Amino acid sequence: MKITYYGHSAFMIKEGNFTFLIDPFISDNPHLDLDTNQLKADYILLTHGHGDHVGDALSIAKNTDATIIAPFELATYCERKGAKVHPMHIGGGFNFDFGRVKLTQALHGSAVFEGDDIIYTGNPCGFLLMINGKTVYYAGDTGLFLDMKLIGELNKIDIAMLPIGDNFTMGVDDAVYAVDLLKPALSIPMHYNTFGYIMQDPEEFVDKIKEKNYEGKVLEINKEYEL
Repeated sequence: MKITYYGHSAFMIKEGNFTFLIDPFISDNPHLDLDTNQLKADYILLTHGHGDHVGDALSIAKNTDATIIAPFELATYCERKGAKVHPMHIGGGFNFDFGRVKLTQALHGSAVFEGDDIIYTGNPCGFLLMINGKTVYYAGDTGLFLDMKLIGELNKIDIAMLPIGDNFTMGVDDAVYAVDLLKPALSIPMHYNTFGYIMQDPEEFVDKIKEKNYEGKVLEINKEYEL
């Protein structure tokens, strides 16, 4: 499995013949100078409607004929904007041509802002992406919740992508506790150092989970890793 981190909470995952983008915040991402026309995807996974997560999903989906997988209300919004979508909801799973996706809860908000209008886009979510015998848990924007223990008990998680930025999501210490609940083989921090409110040291997160005998890795931005 090849993973590229684009900063904030944006990732590209390549496995077999399939390419996935998750919360592709690219054009307005201060970490990046990347032409979205260079990005190709078969599927785009969106956790919620905030602009720093929907990002360039609509334009990429239209350019590449990618299918957006998202909670029902957000998927409907994207469909009305001309994208191809697969709507889902929390607790539900679906077997796709590449494998399986299941939506998990996330403690956050979800809305699109258009001018002075706030468009509610349903509940935020996280994703379990299961492909070729590997399971990736992408928590989305969330606070800590005890049901992460159930997610870890019901799934053998190979990679967990967890927010550490605090203020809007879990901070470092809560994310460390989340690792204790999930027990993934590898944890990757995300959603930090993009804006002033969420400045954190990702190496602190990695060091703290290593003290508990868990593996963690800070990914460099716009670099592909094979994990």
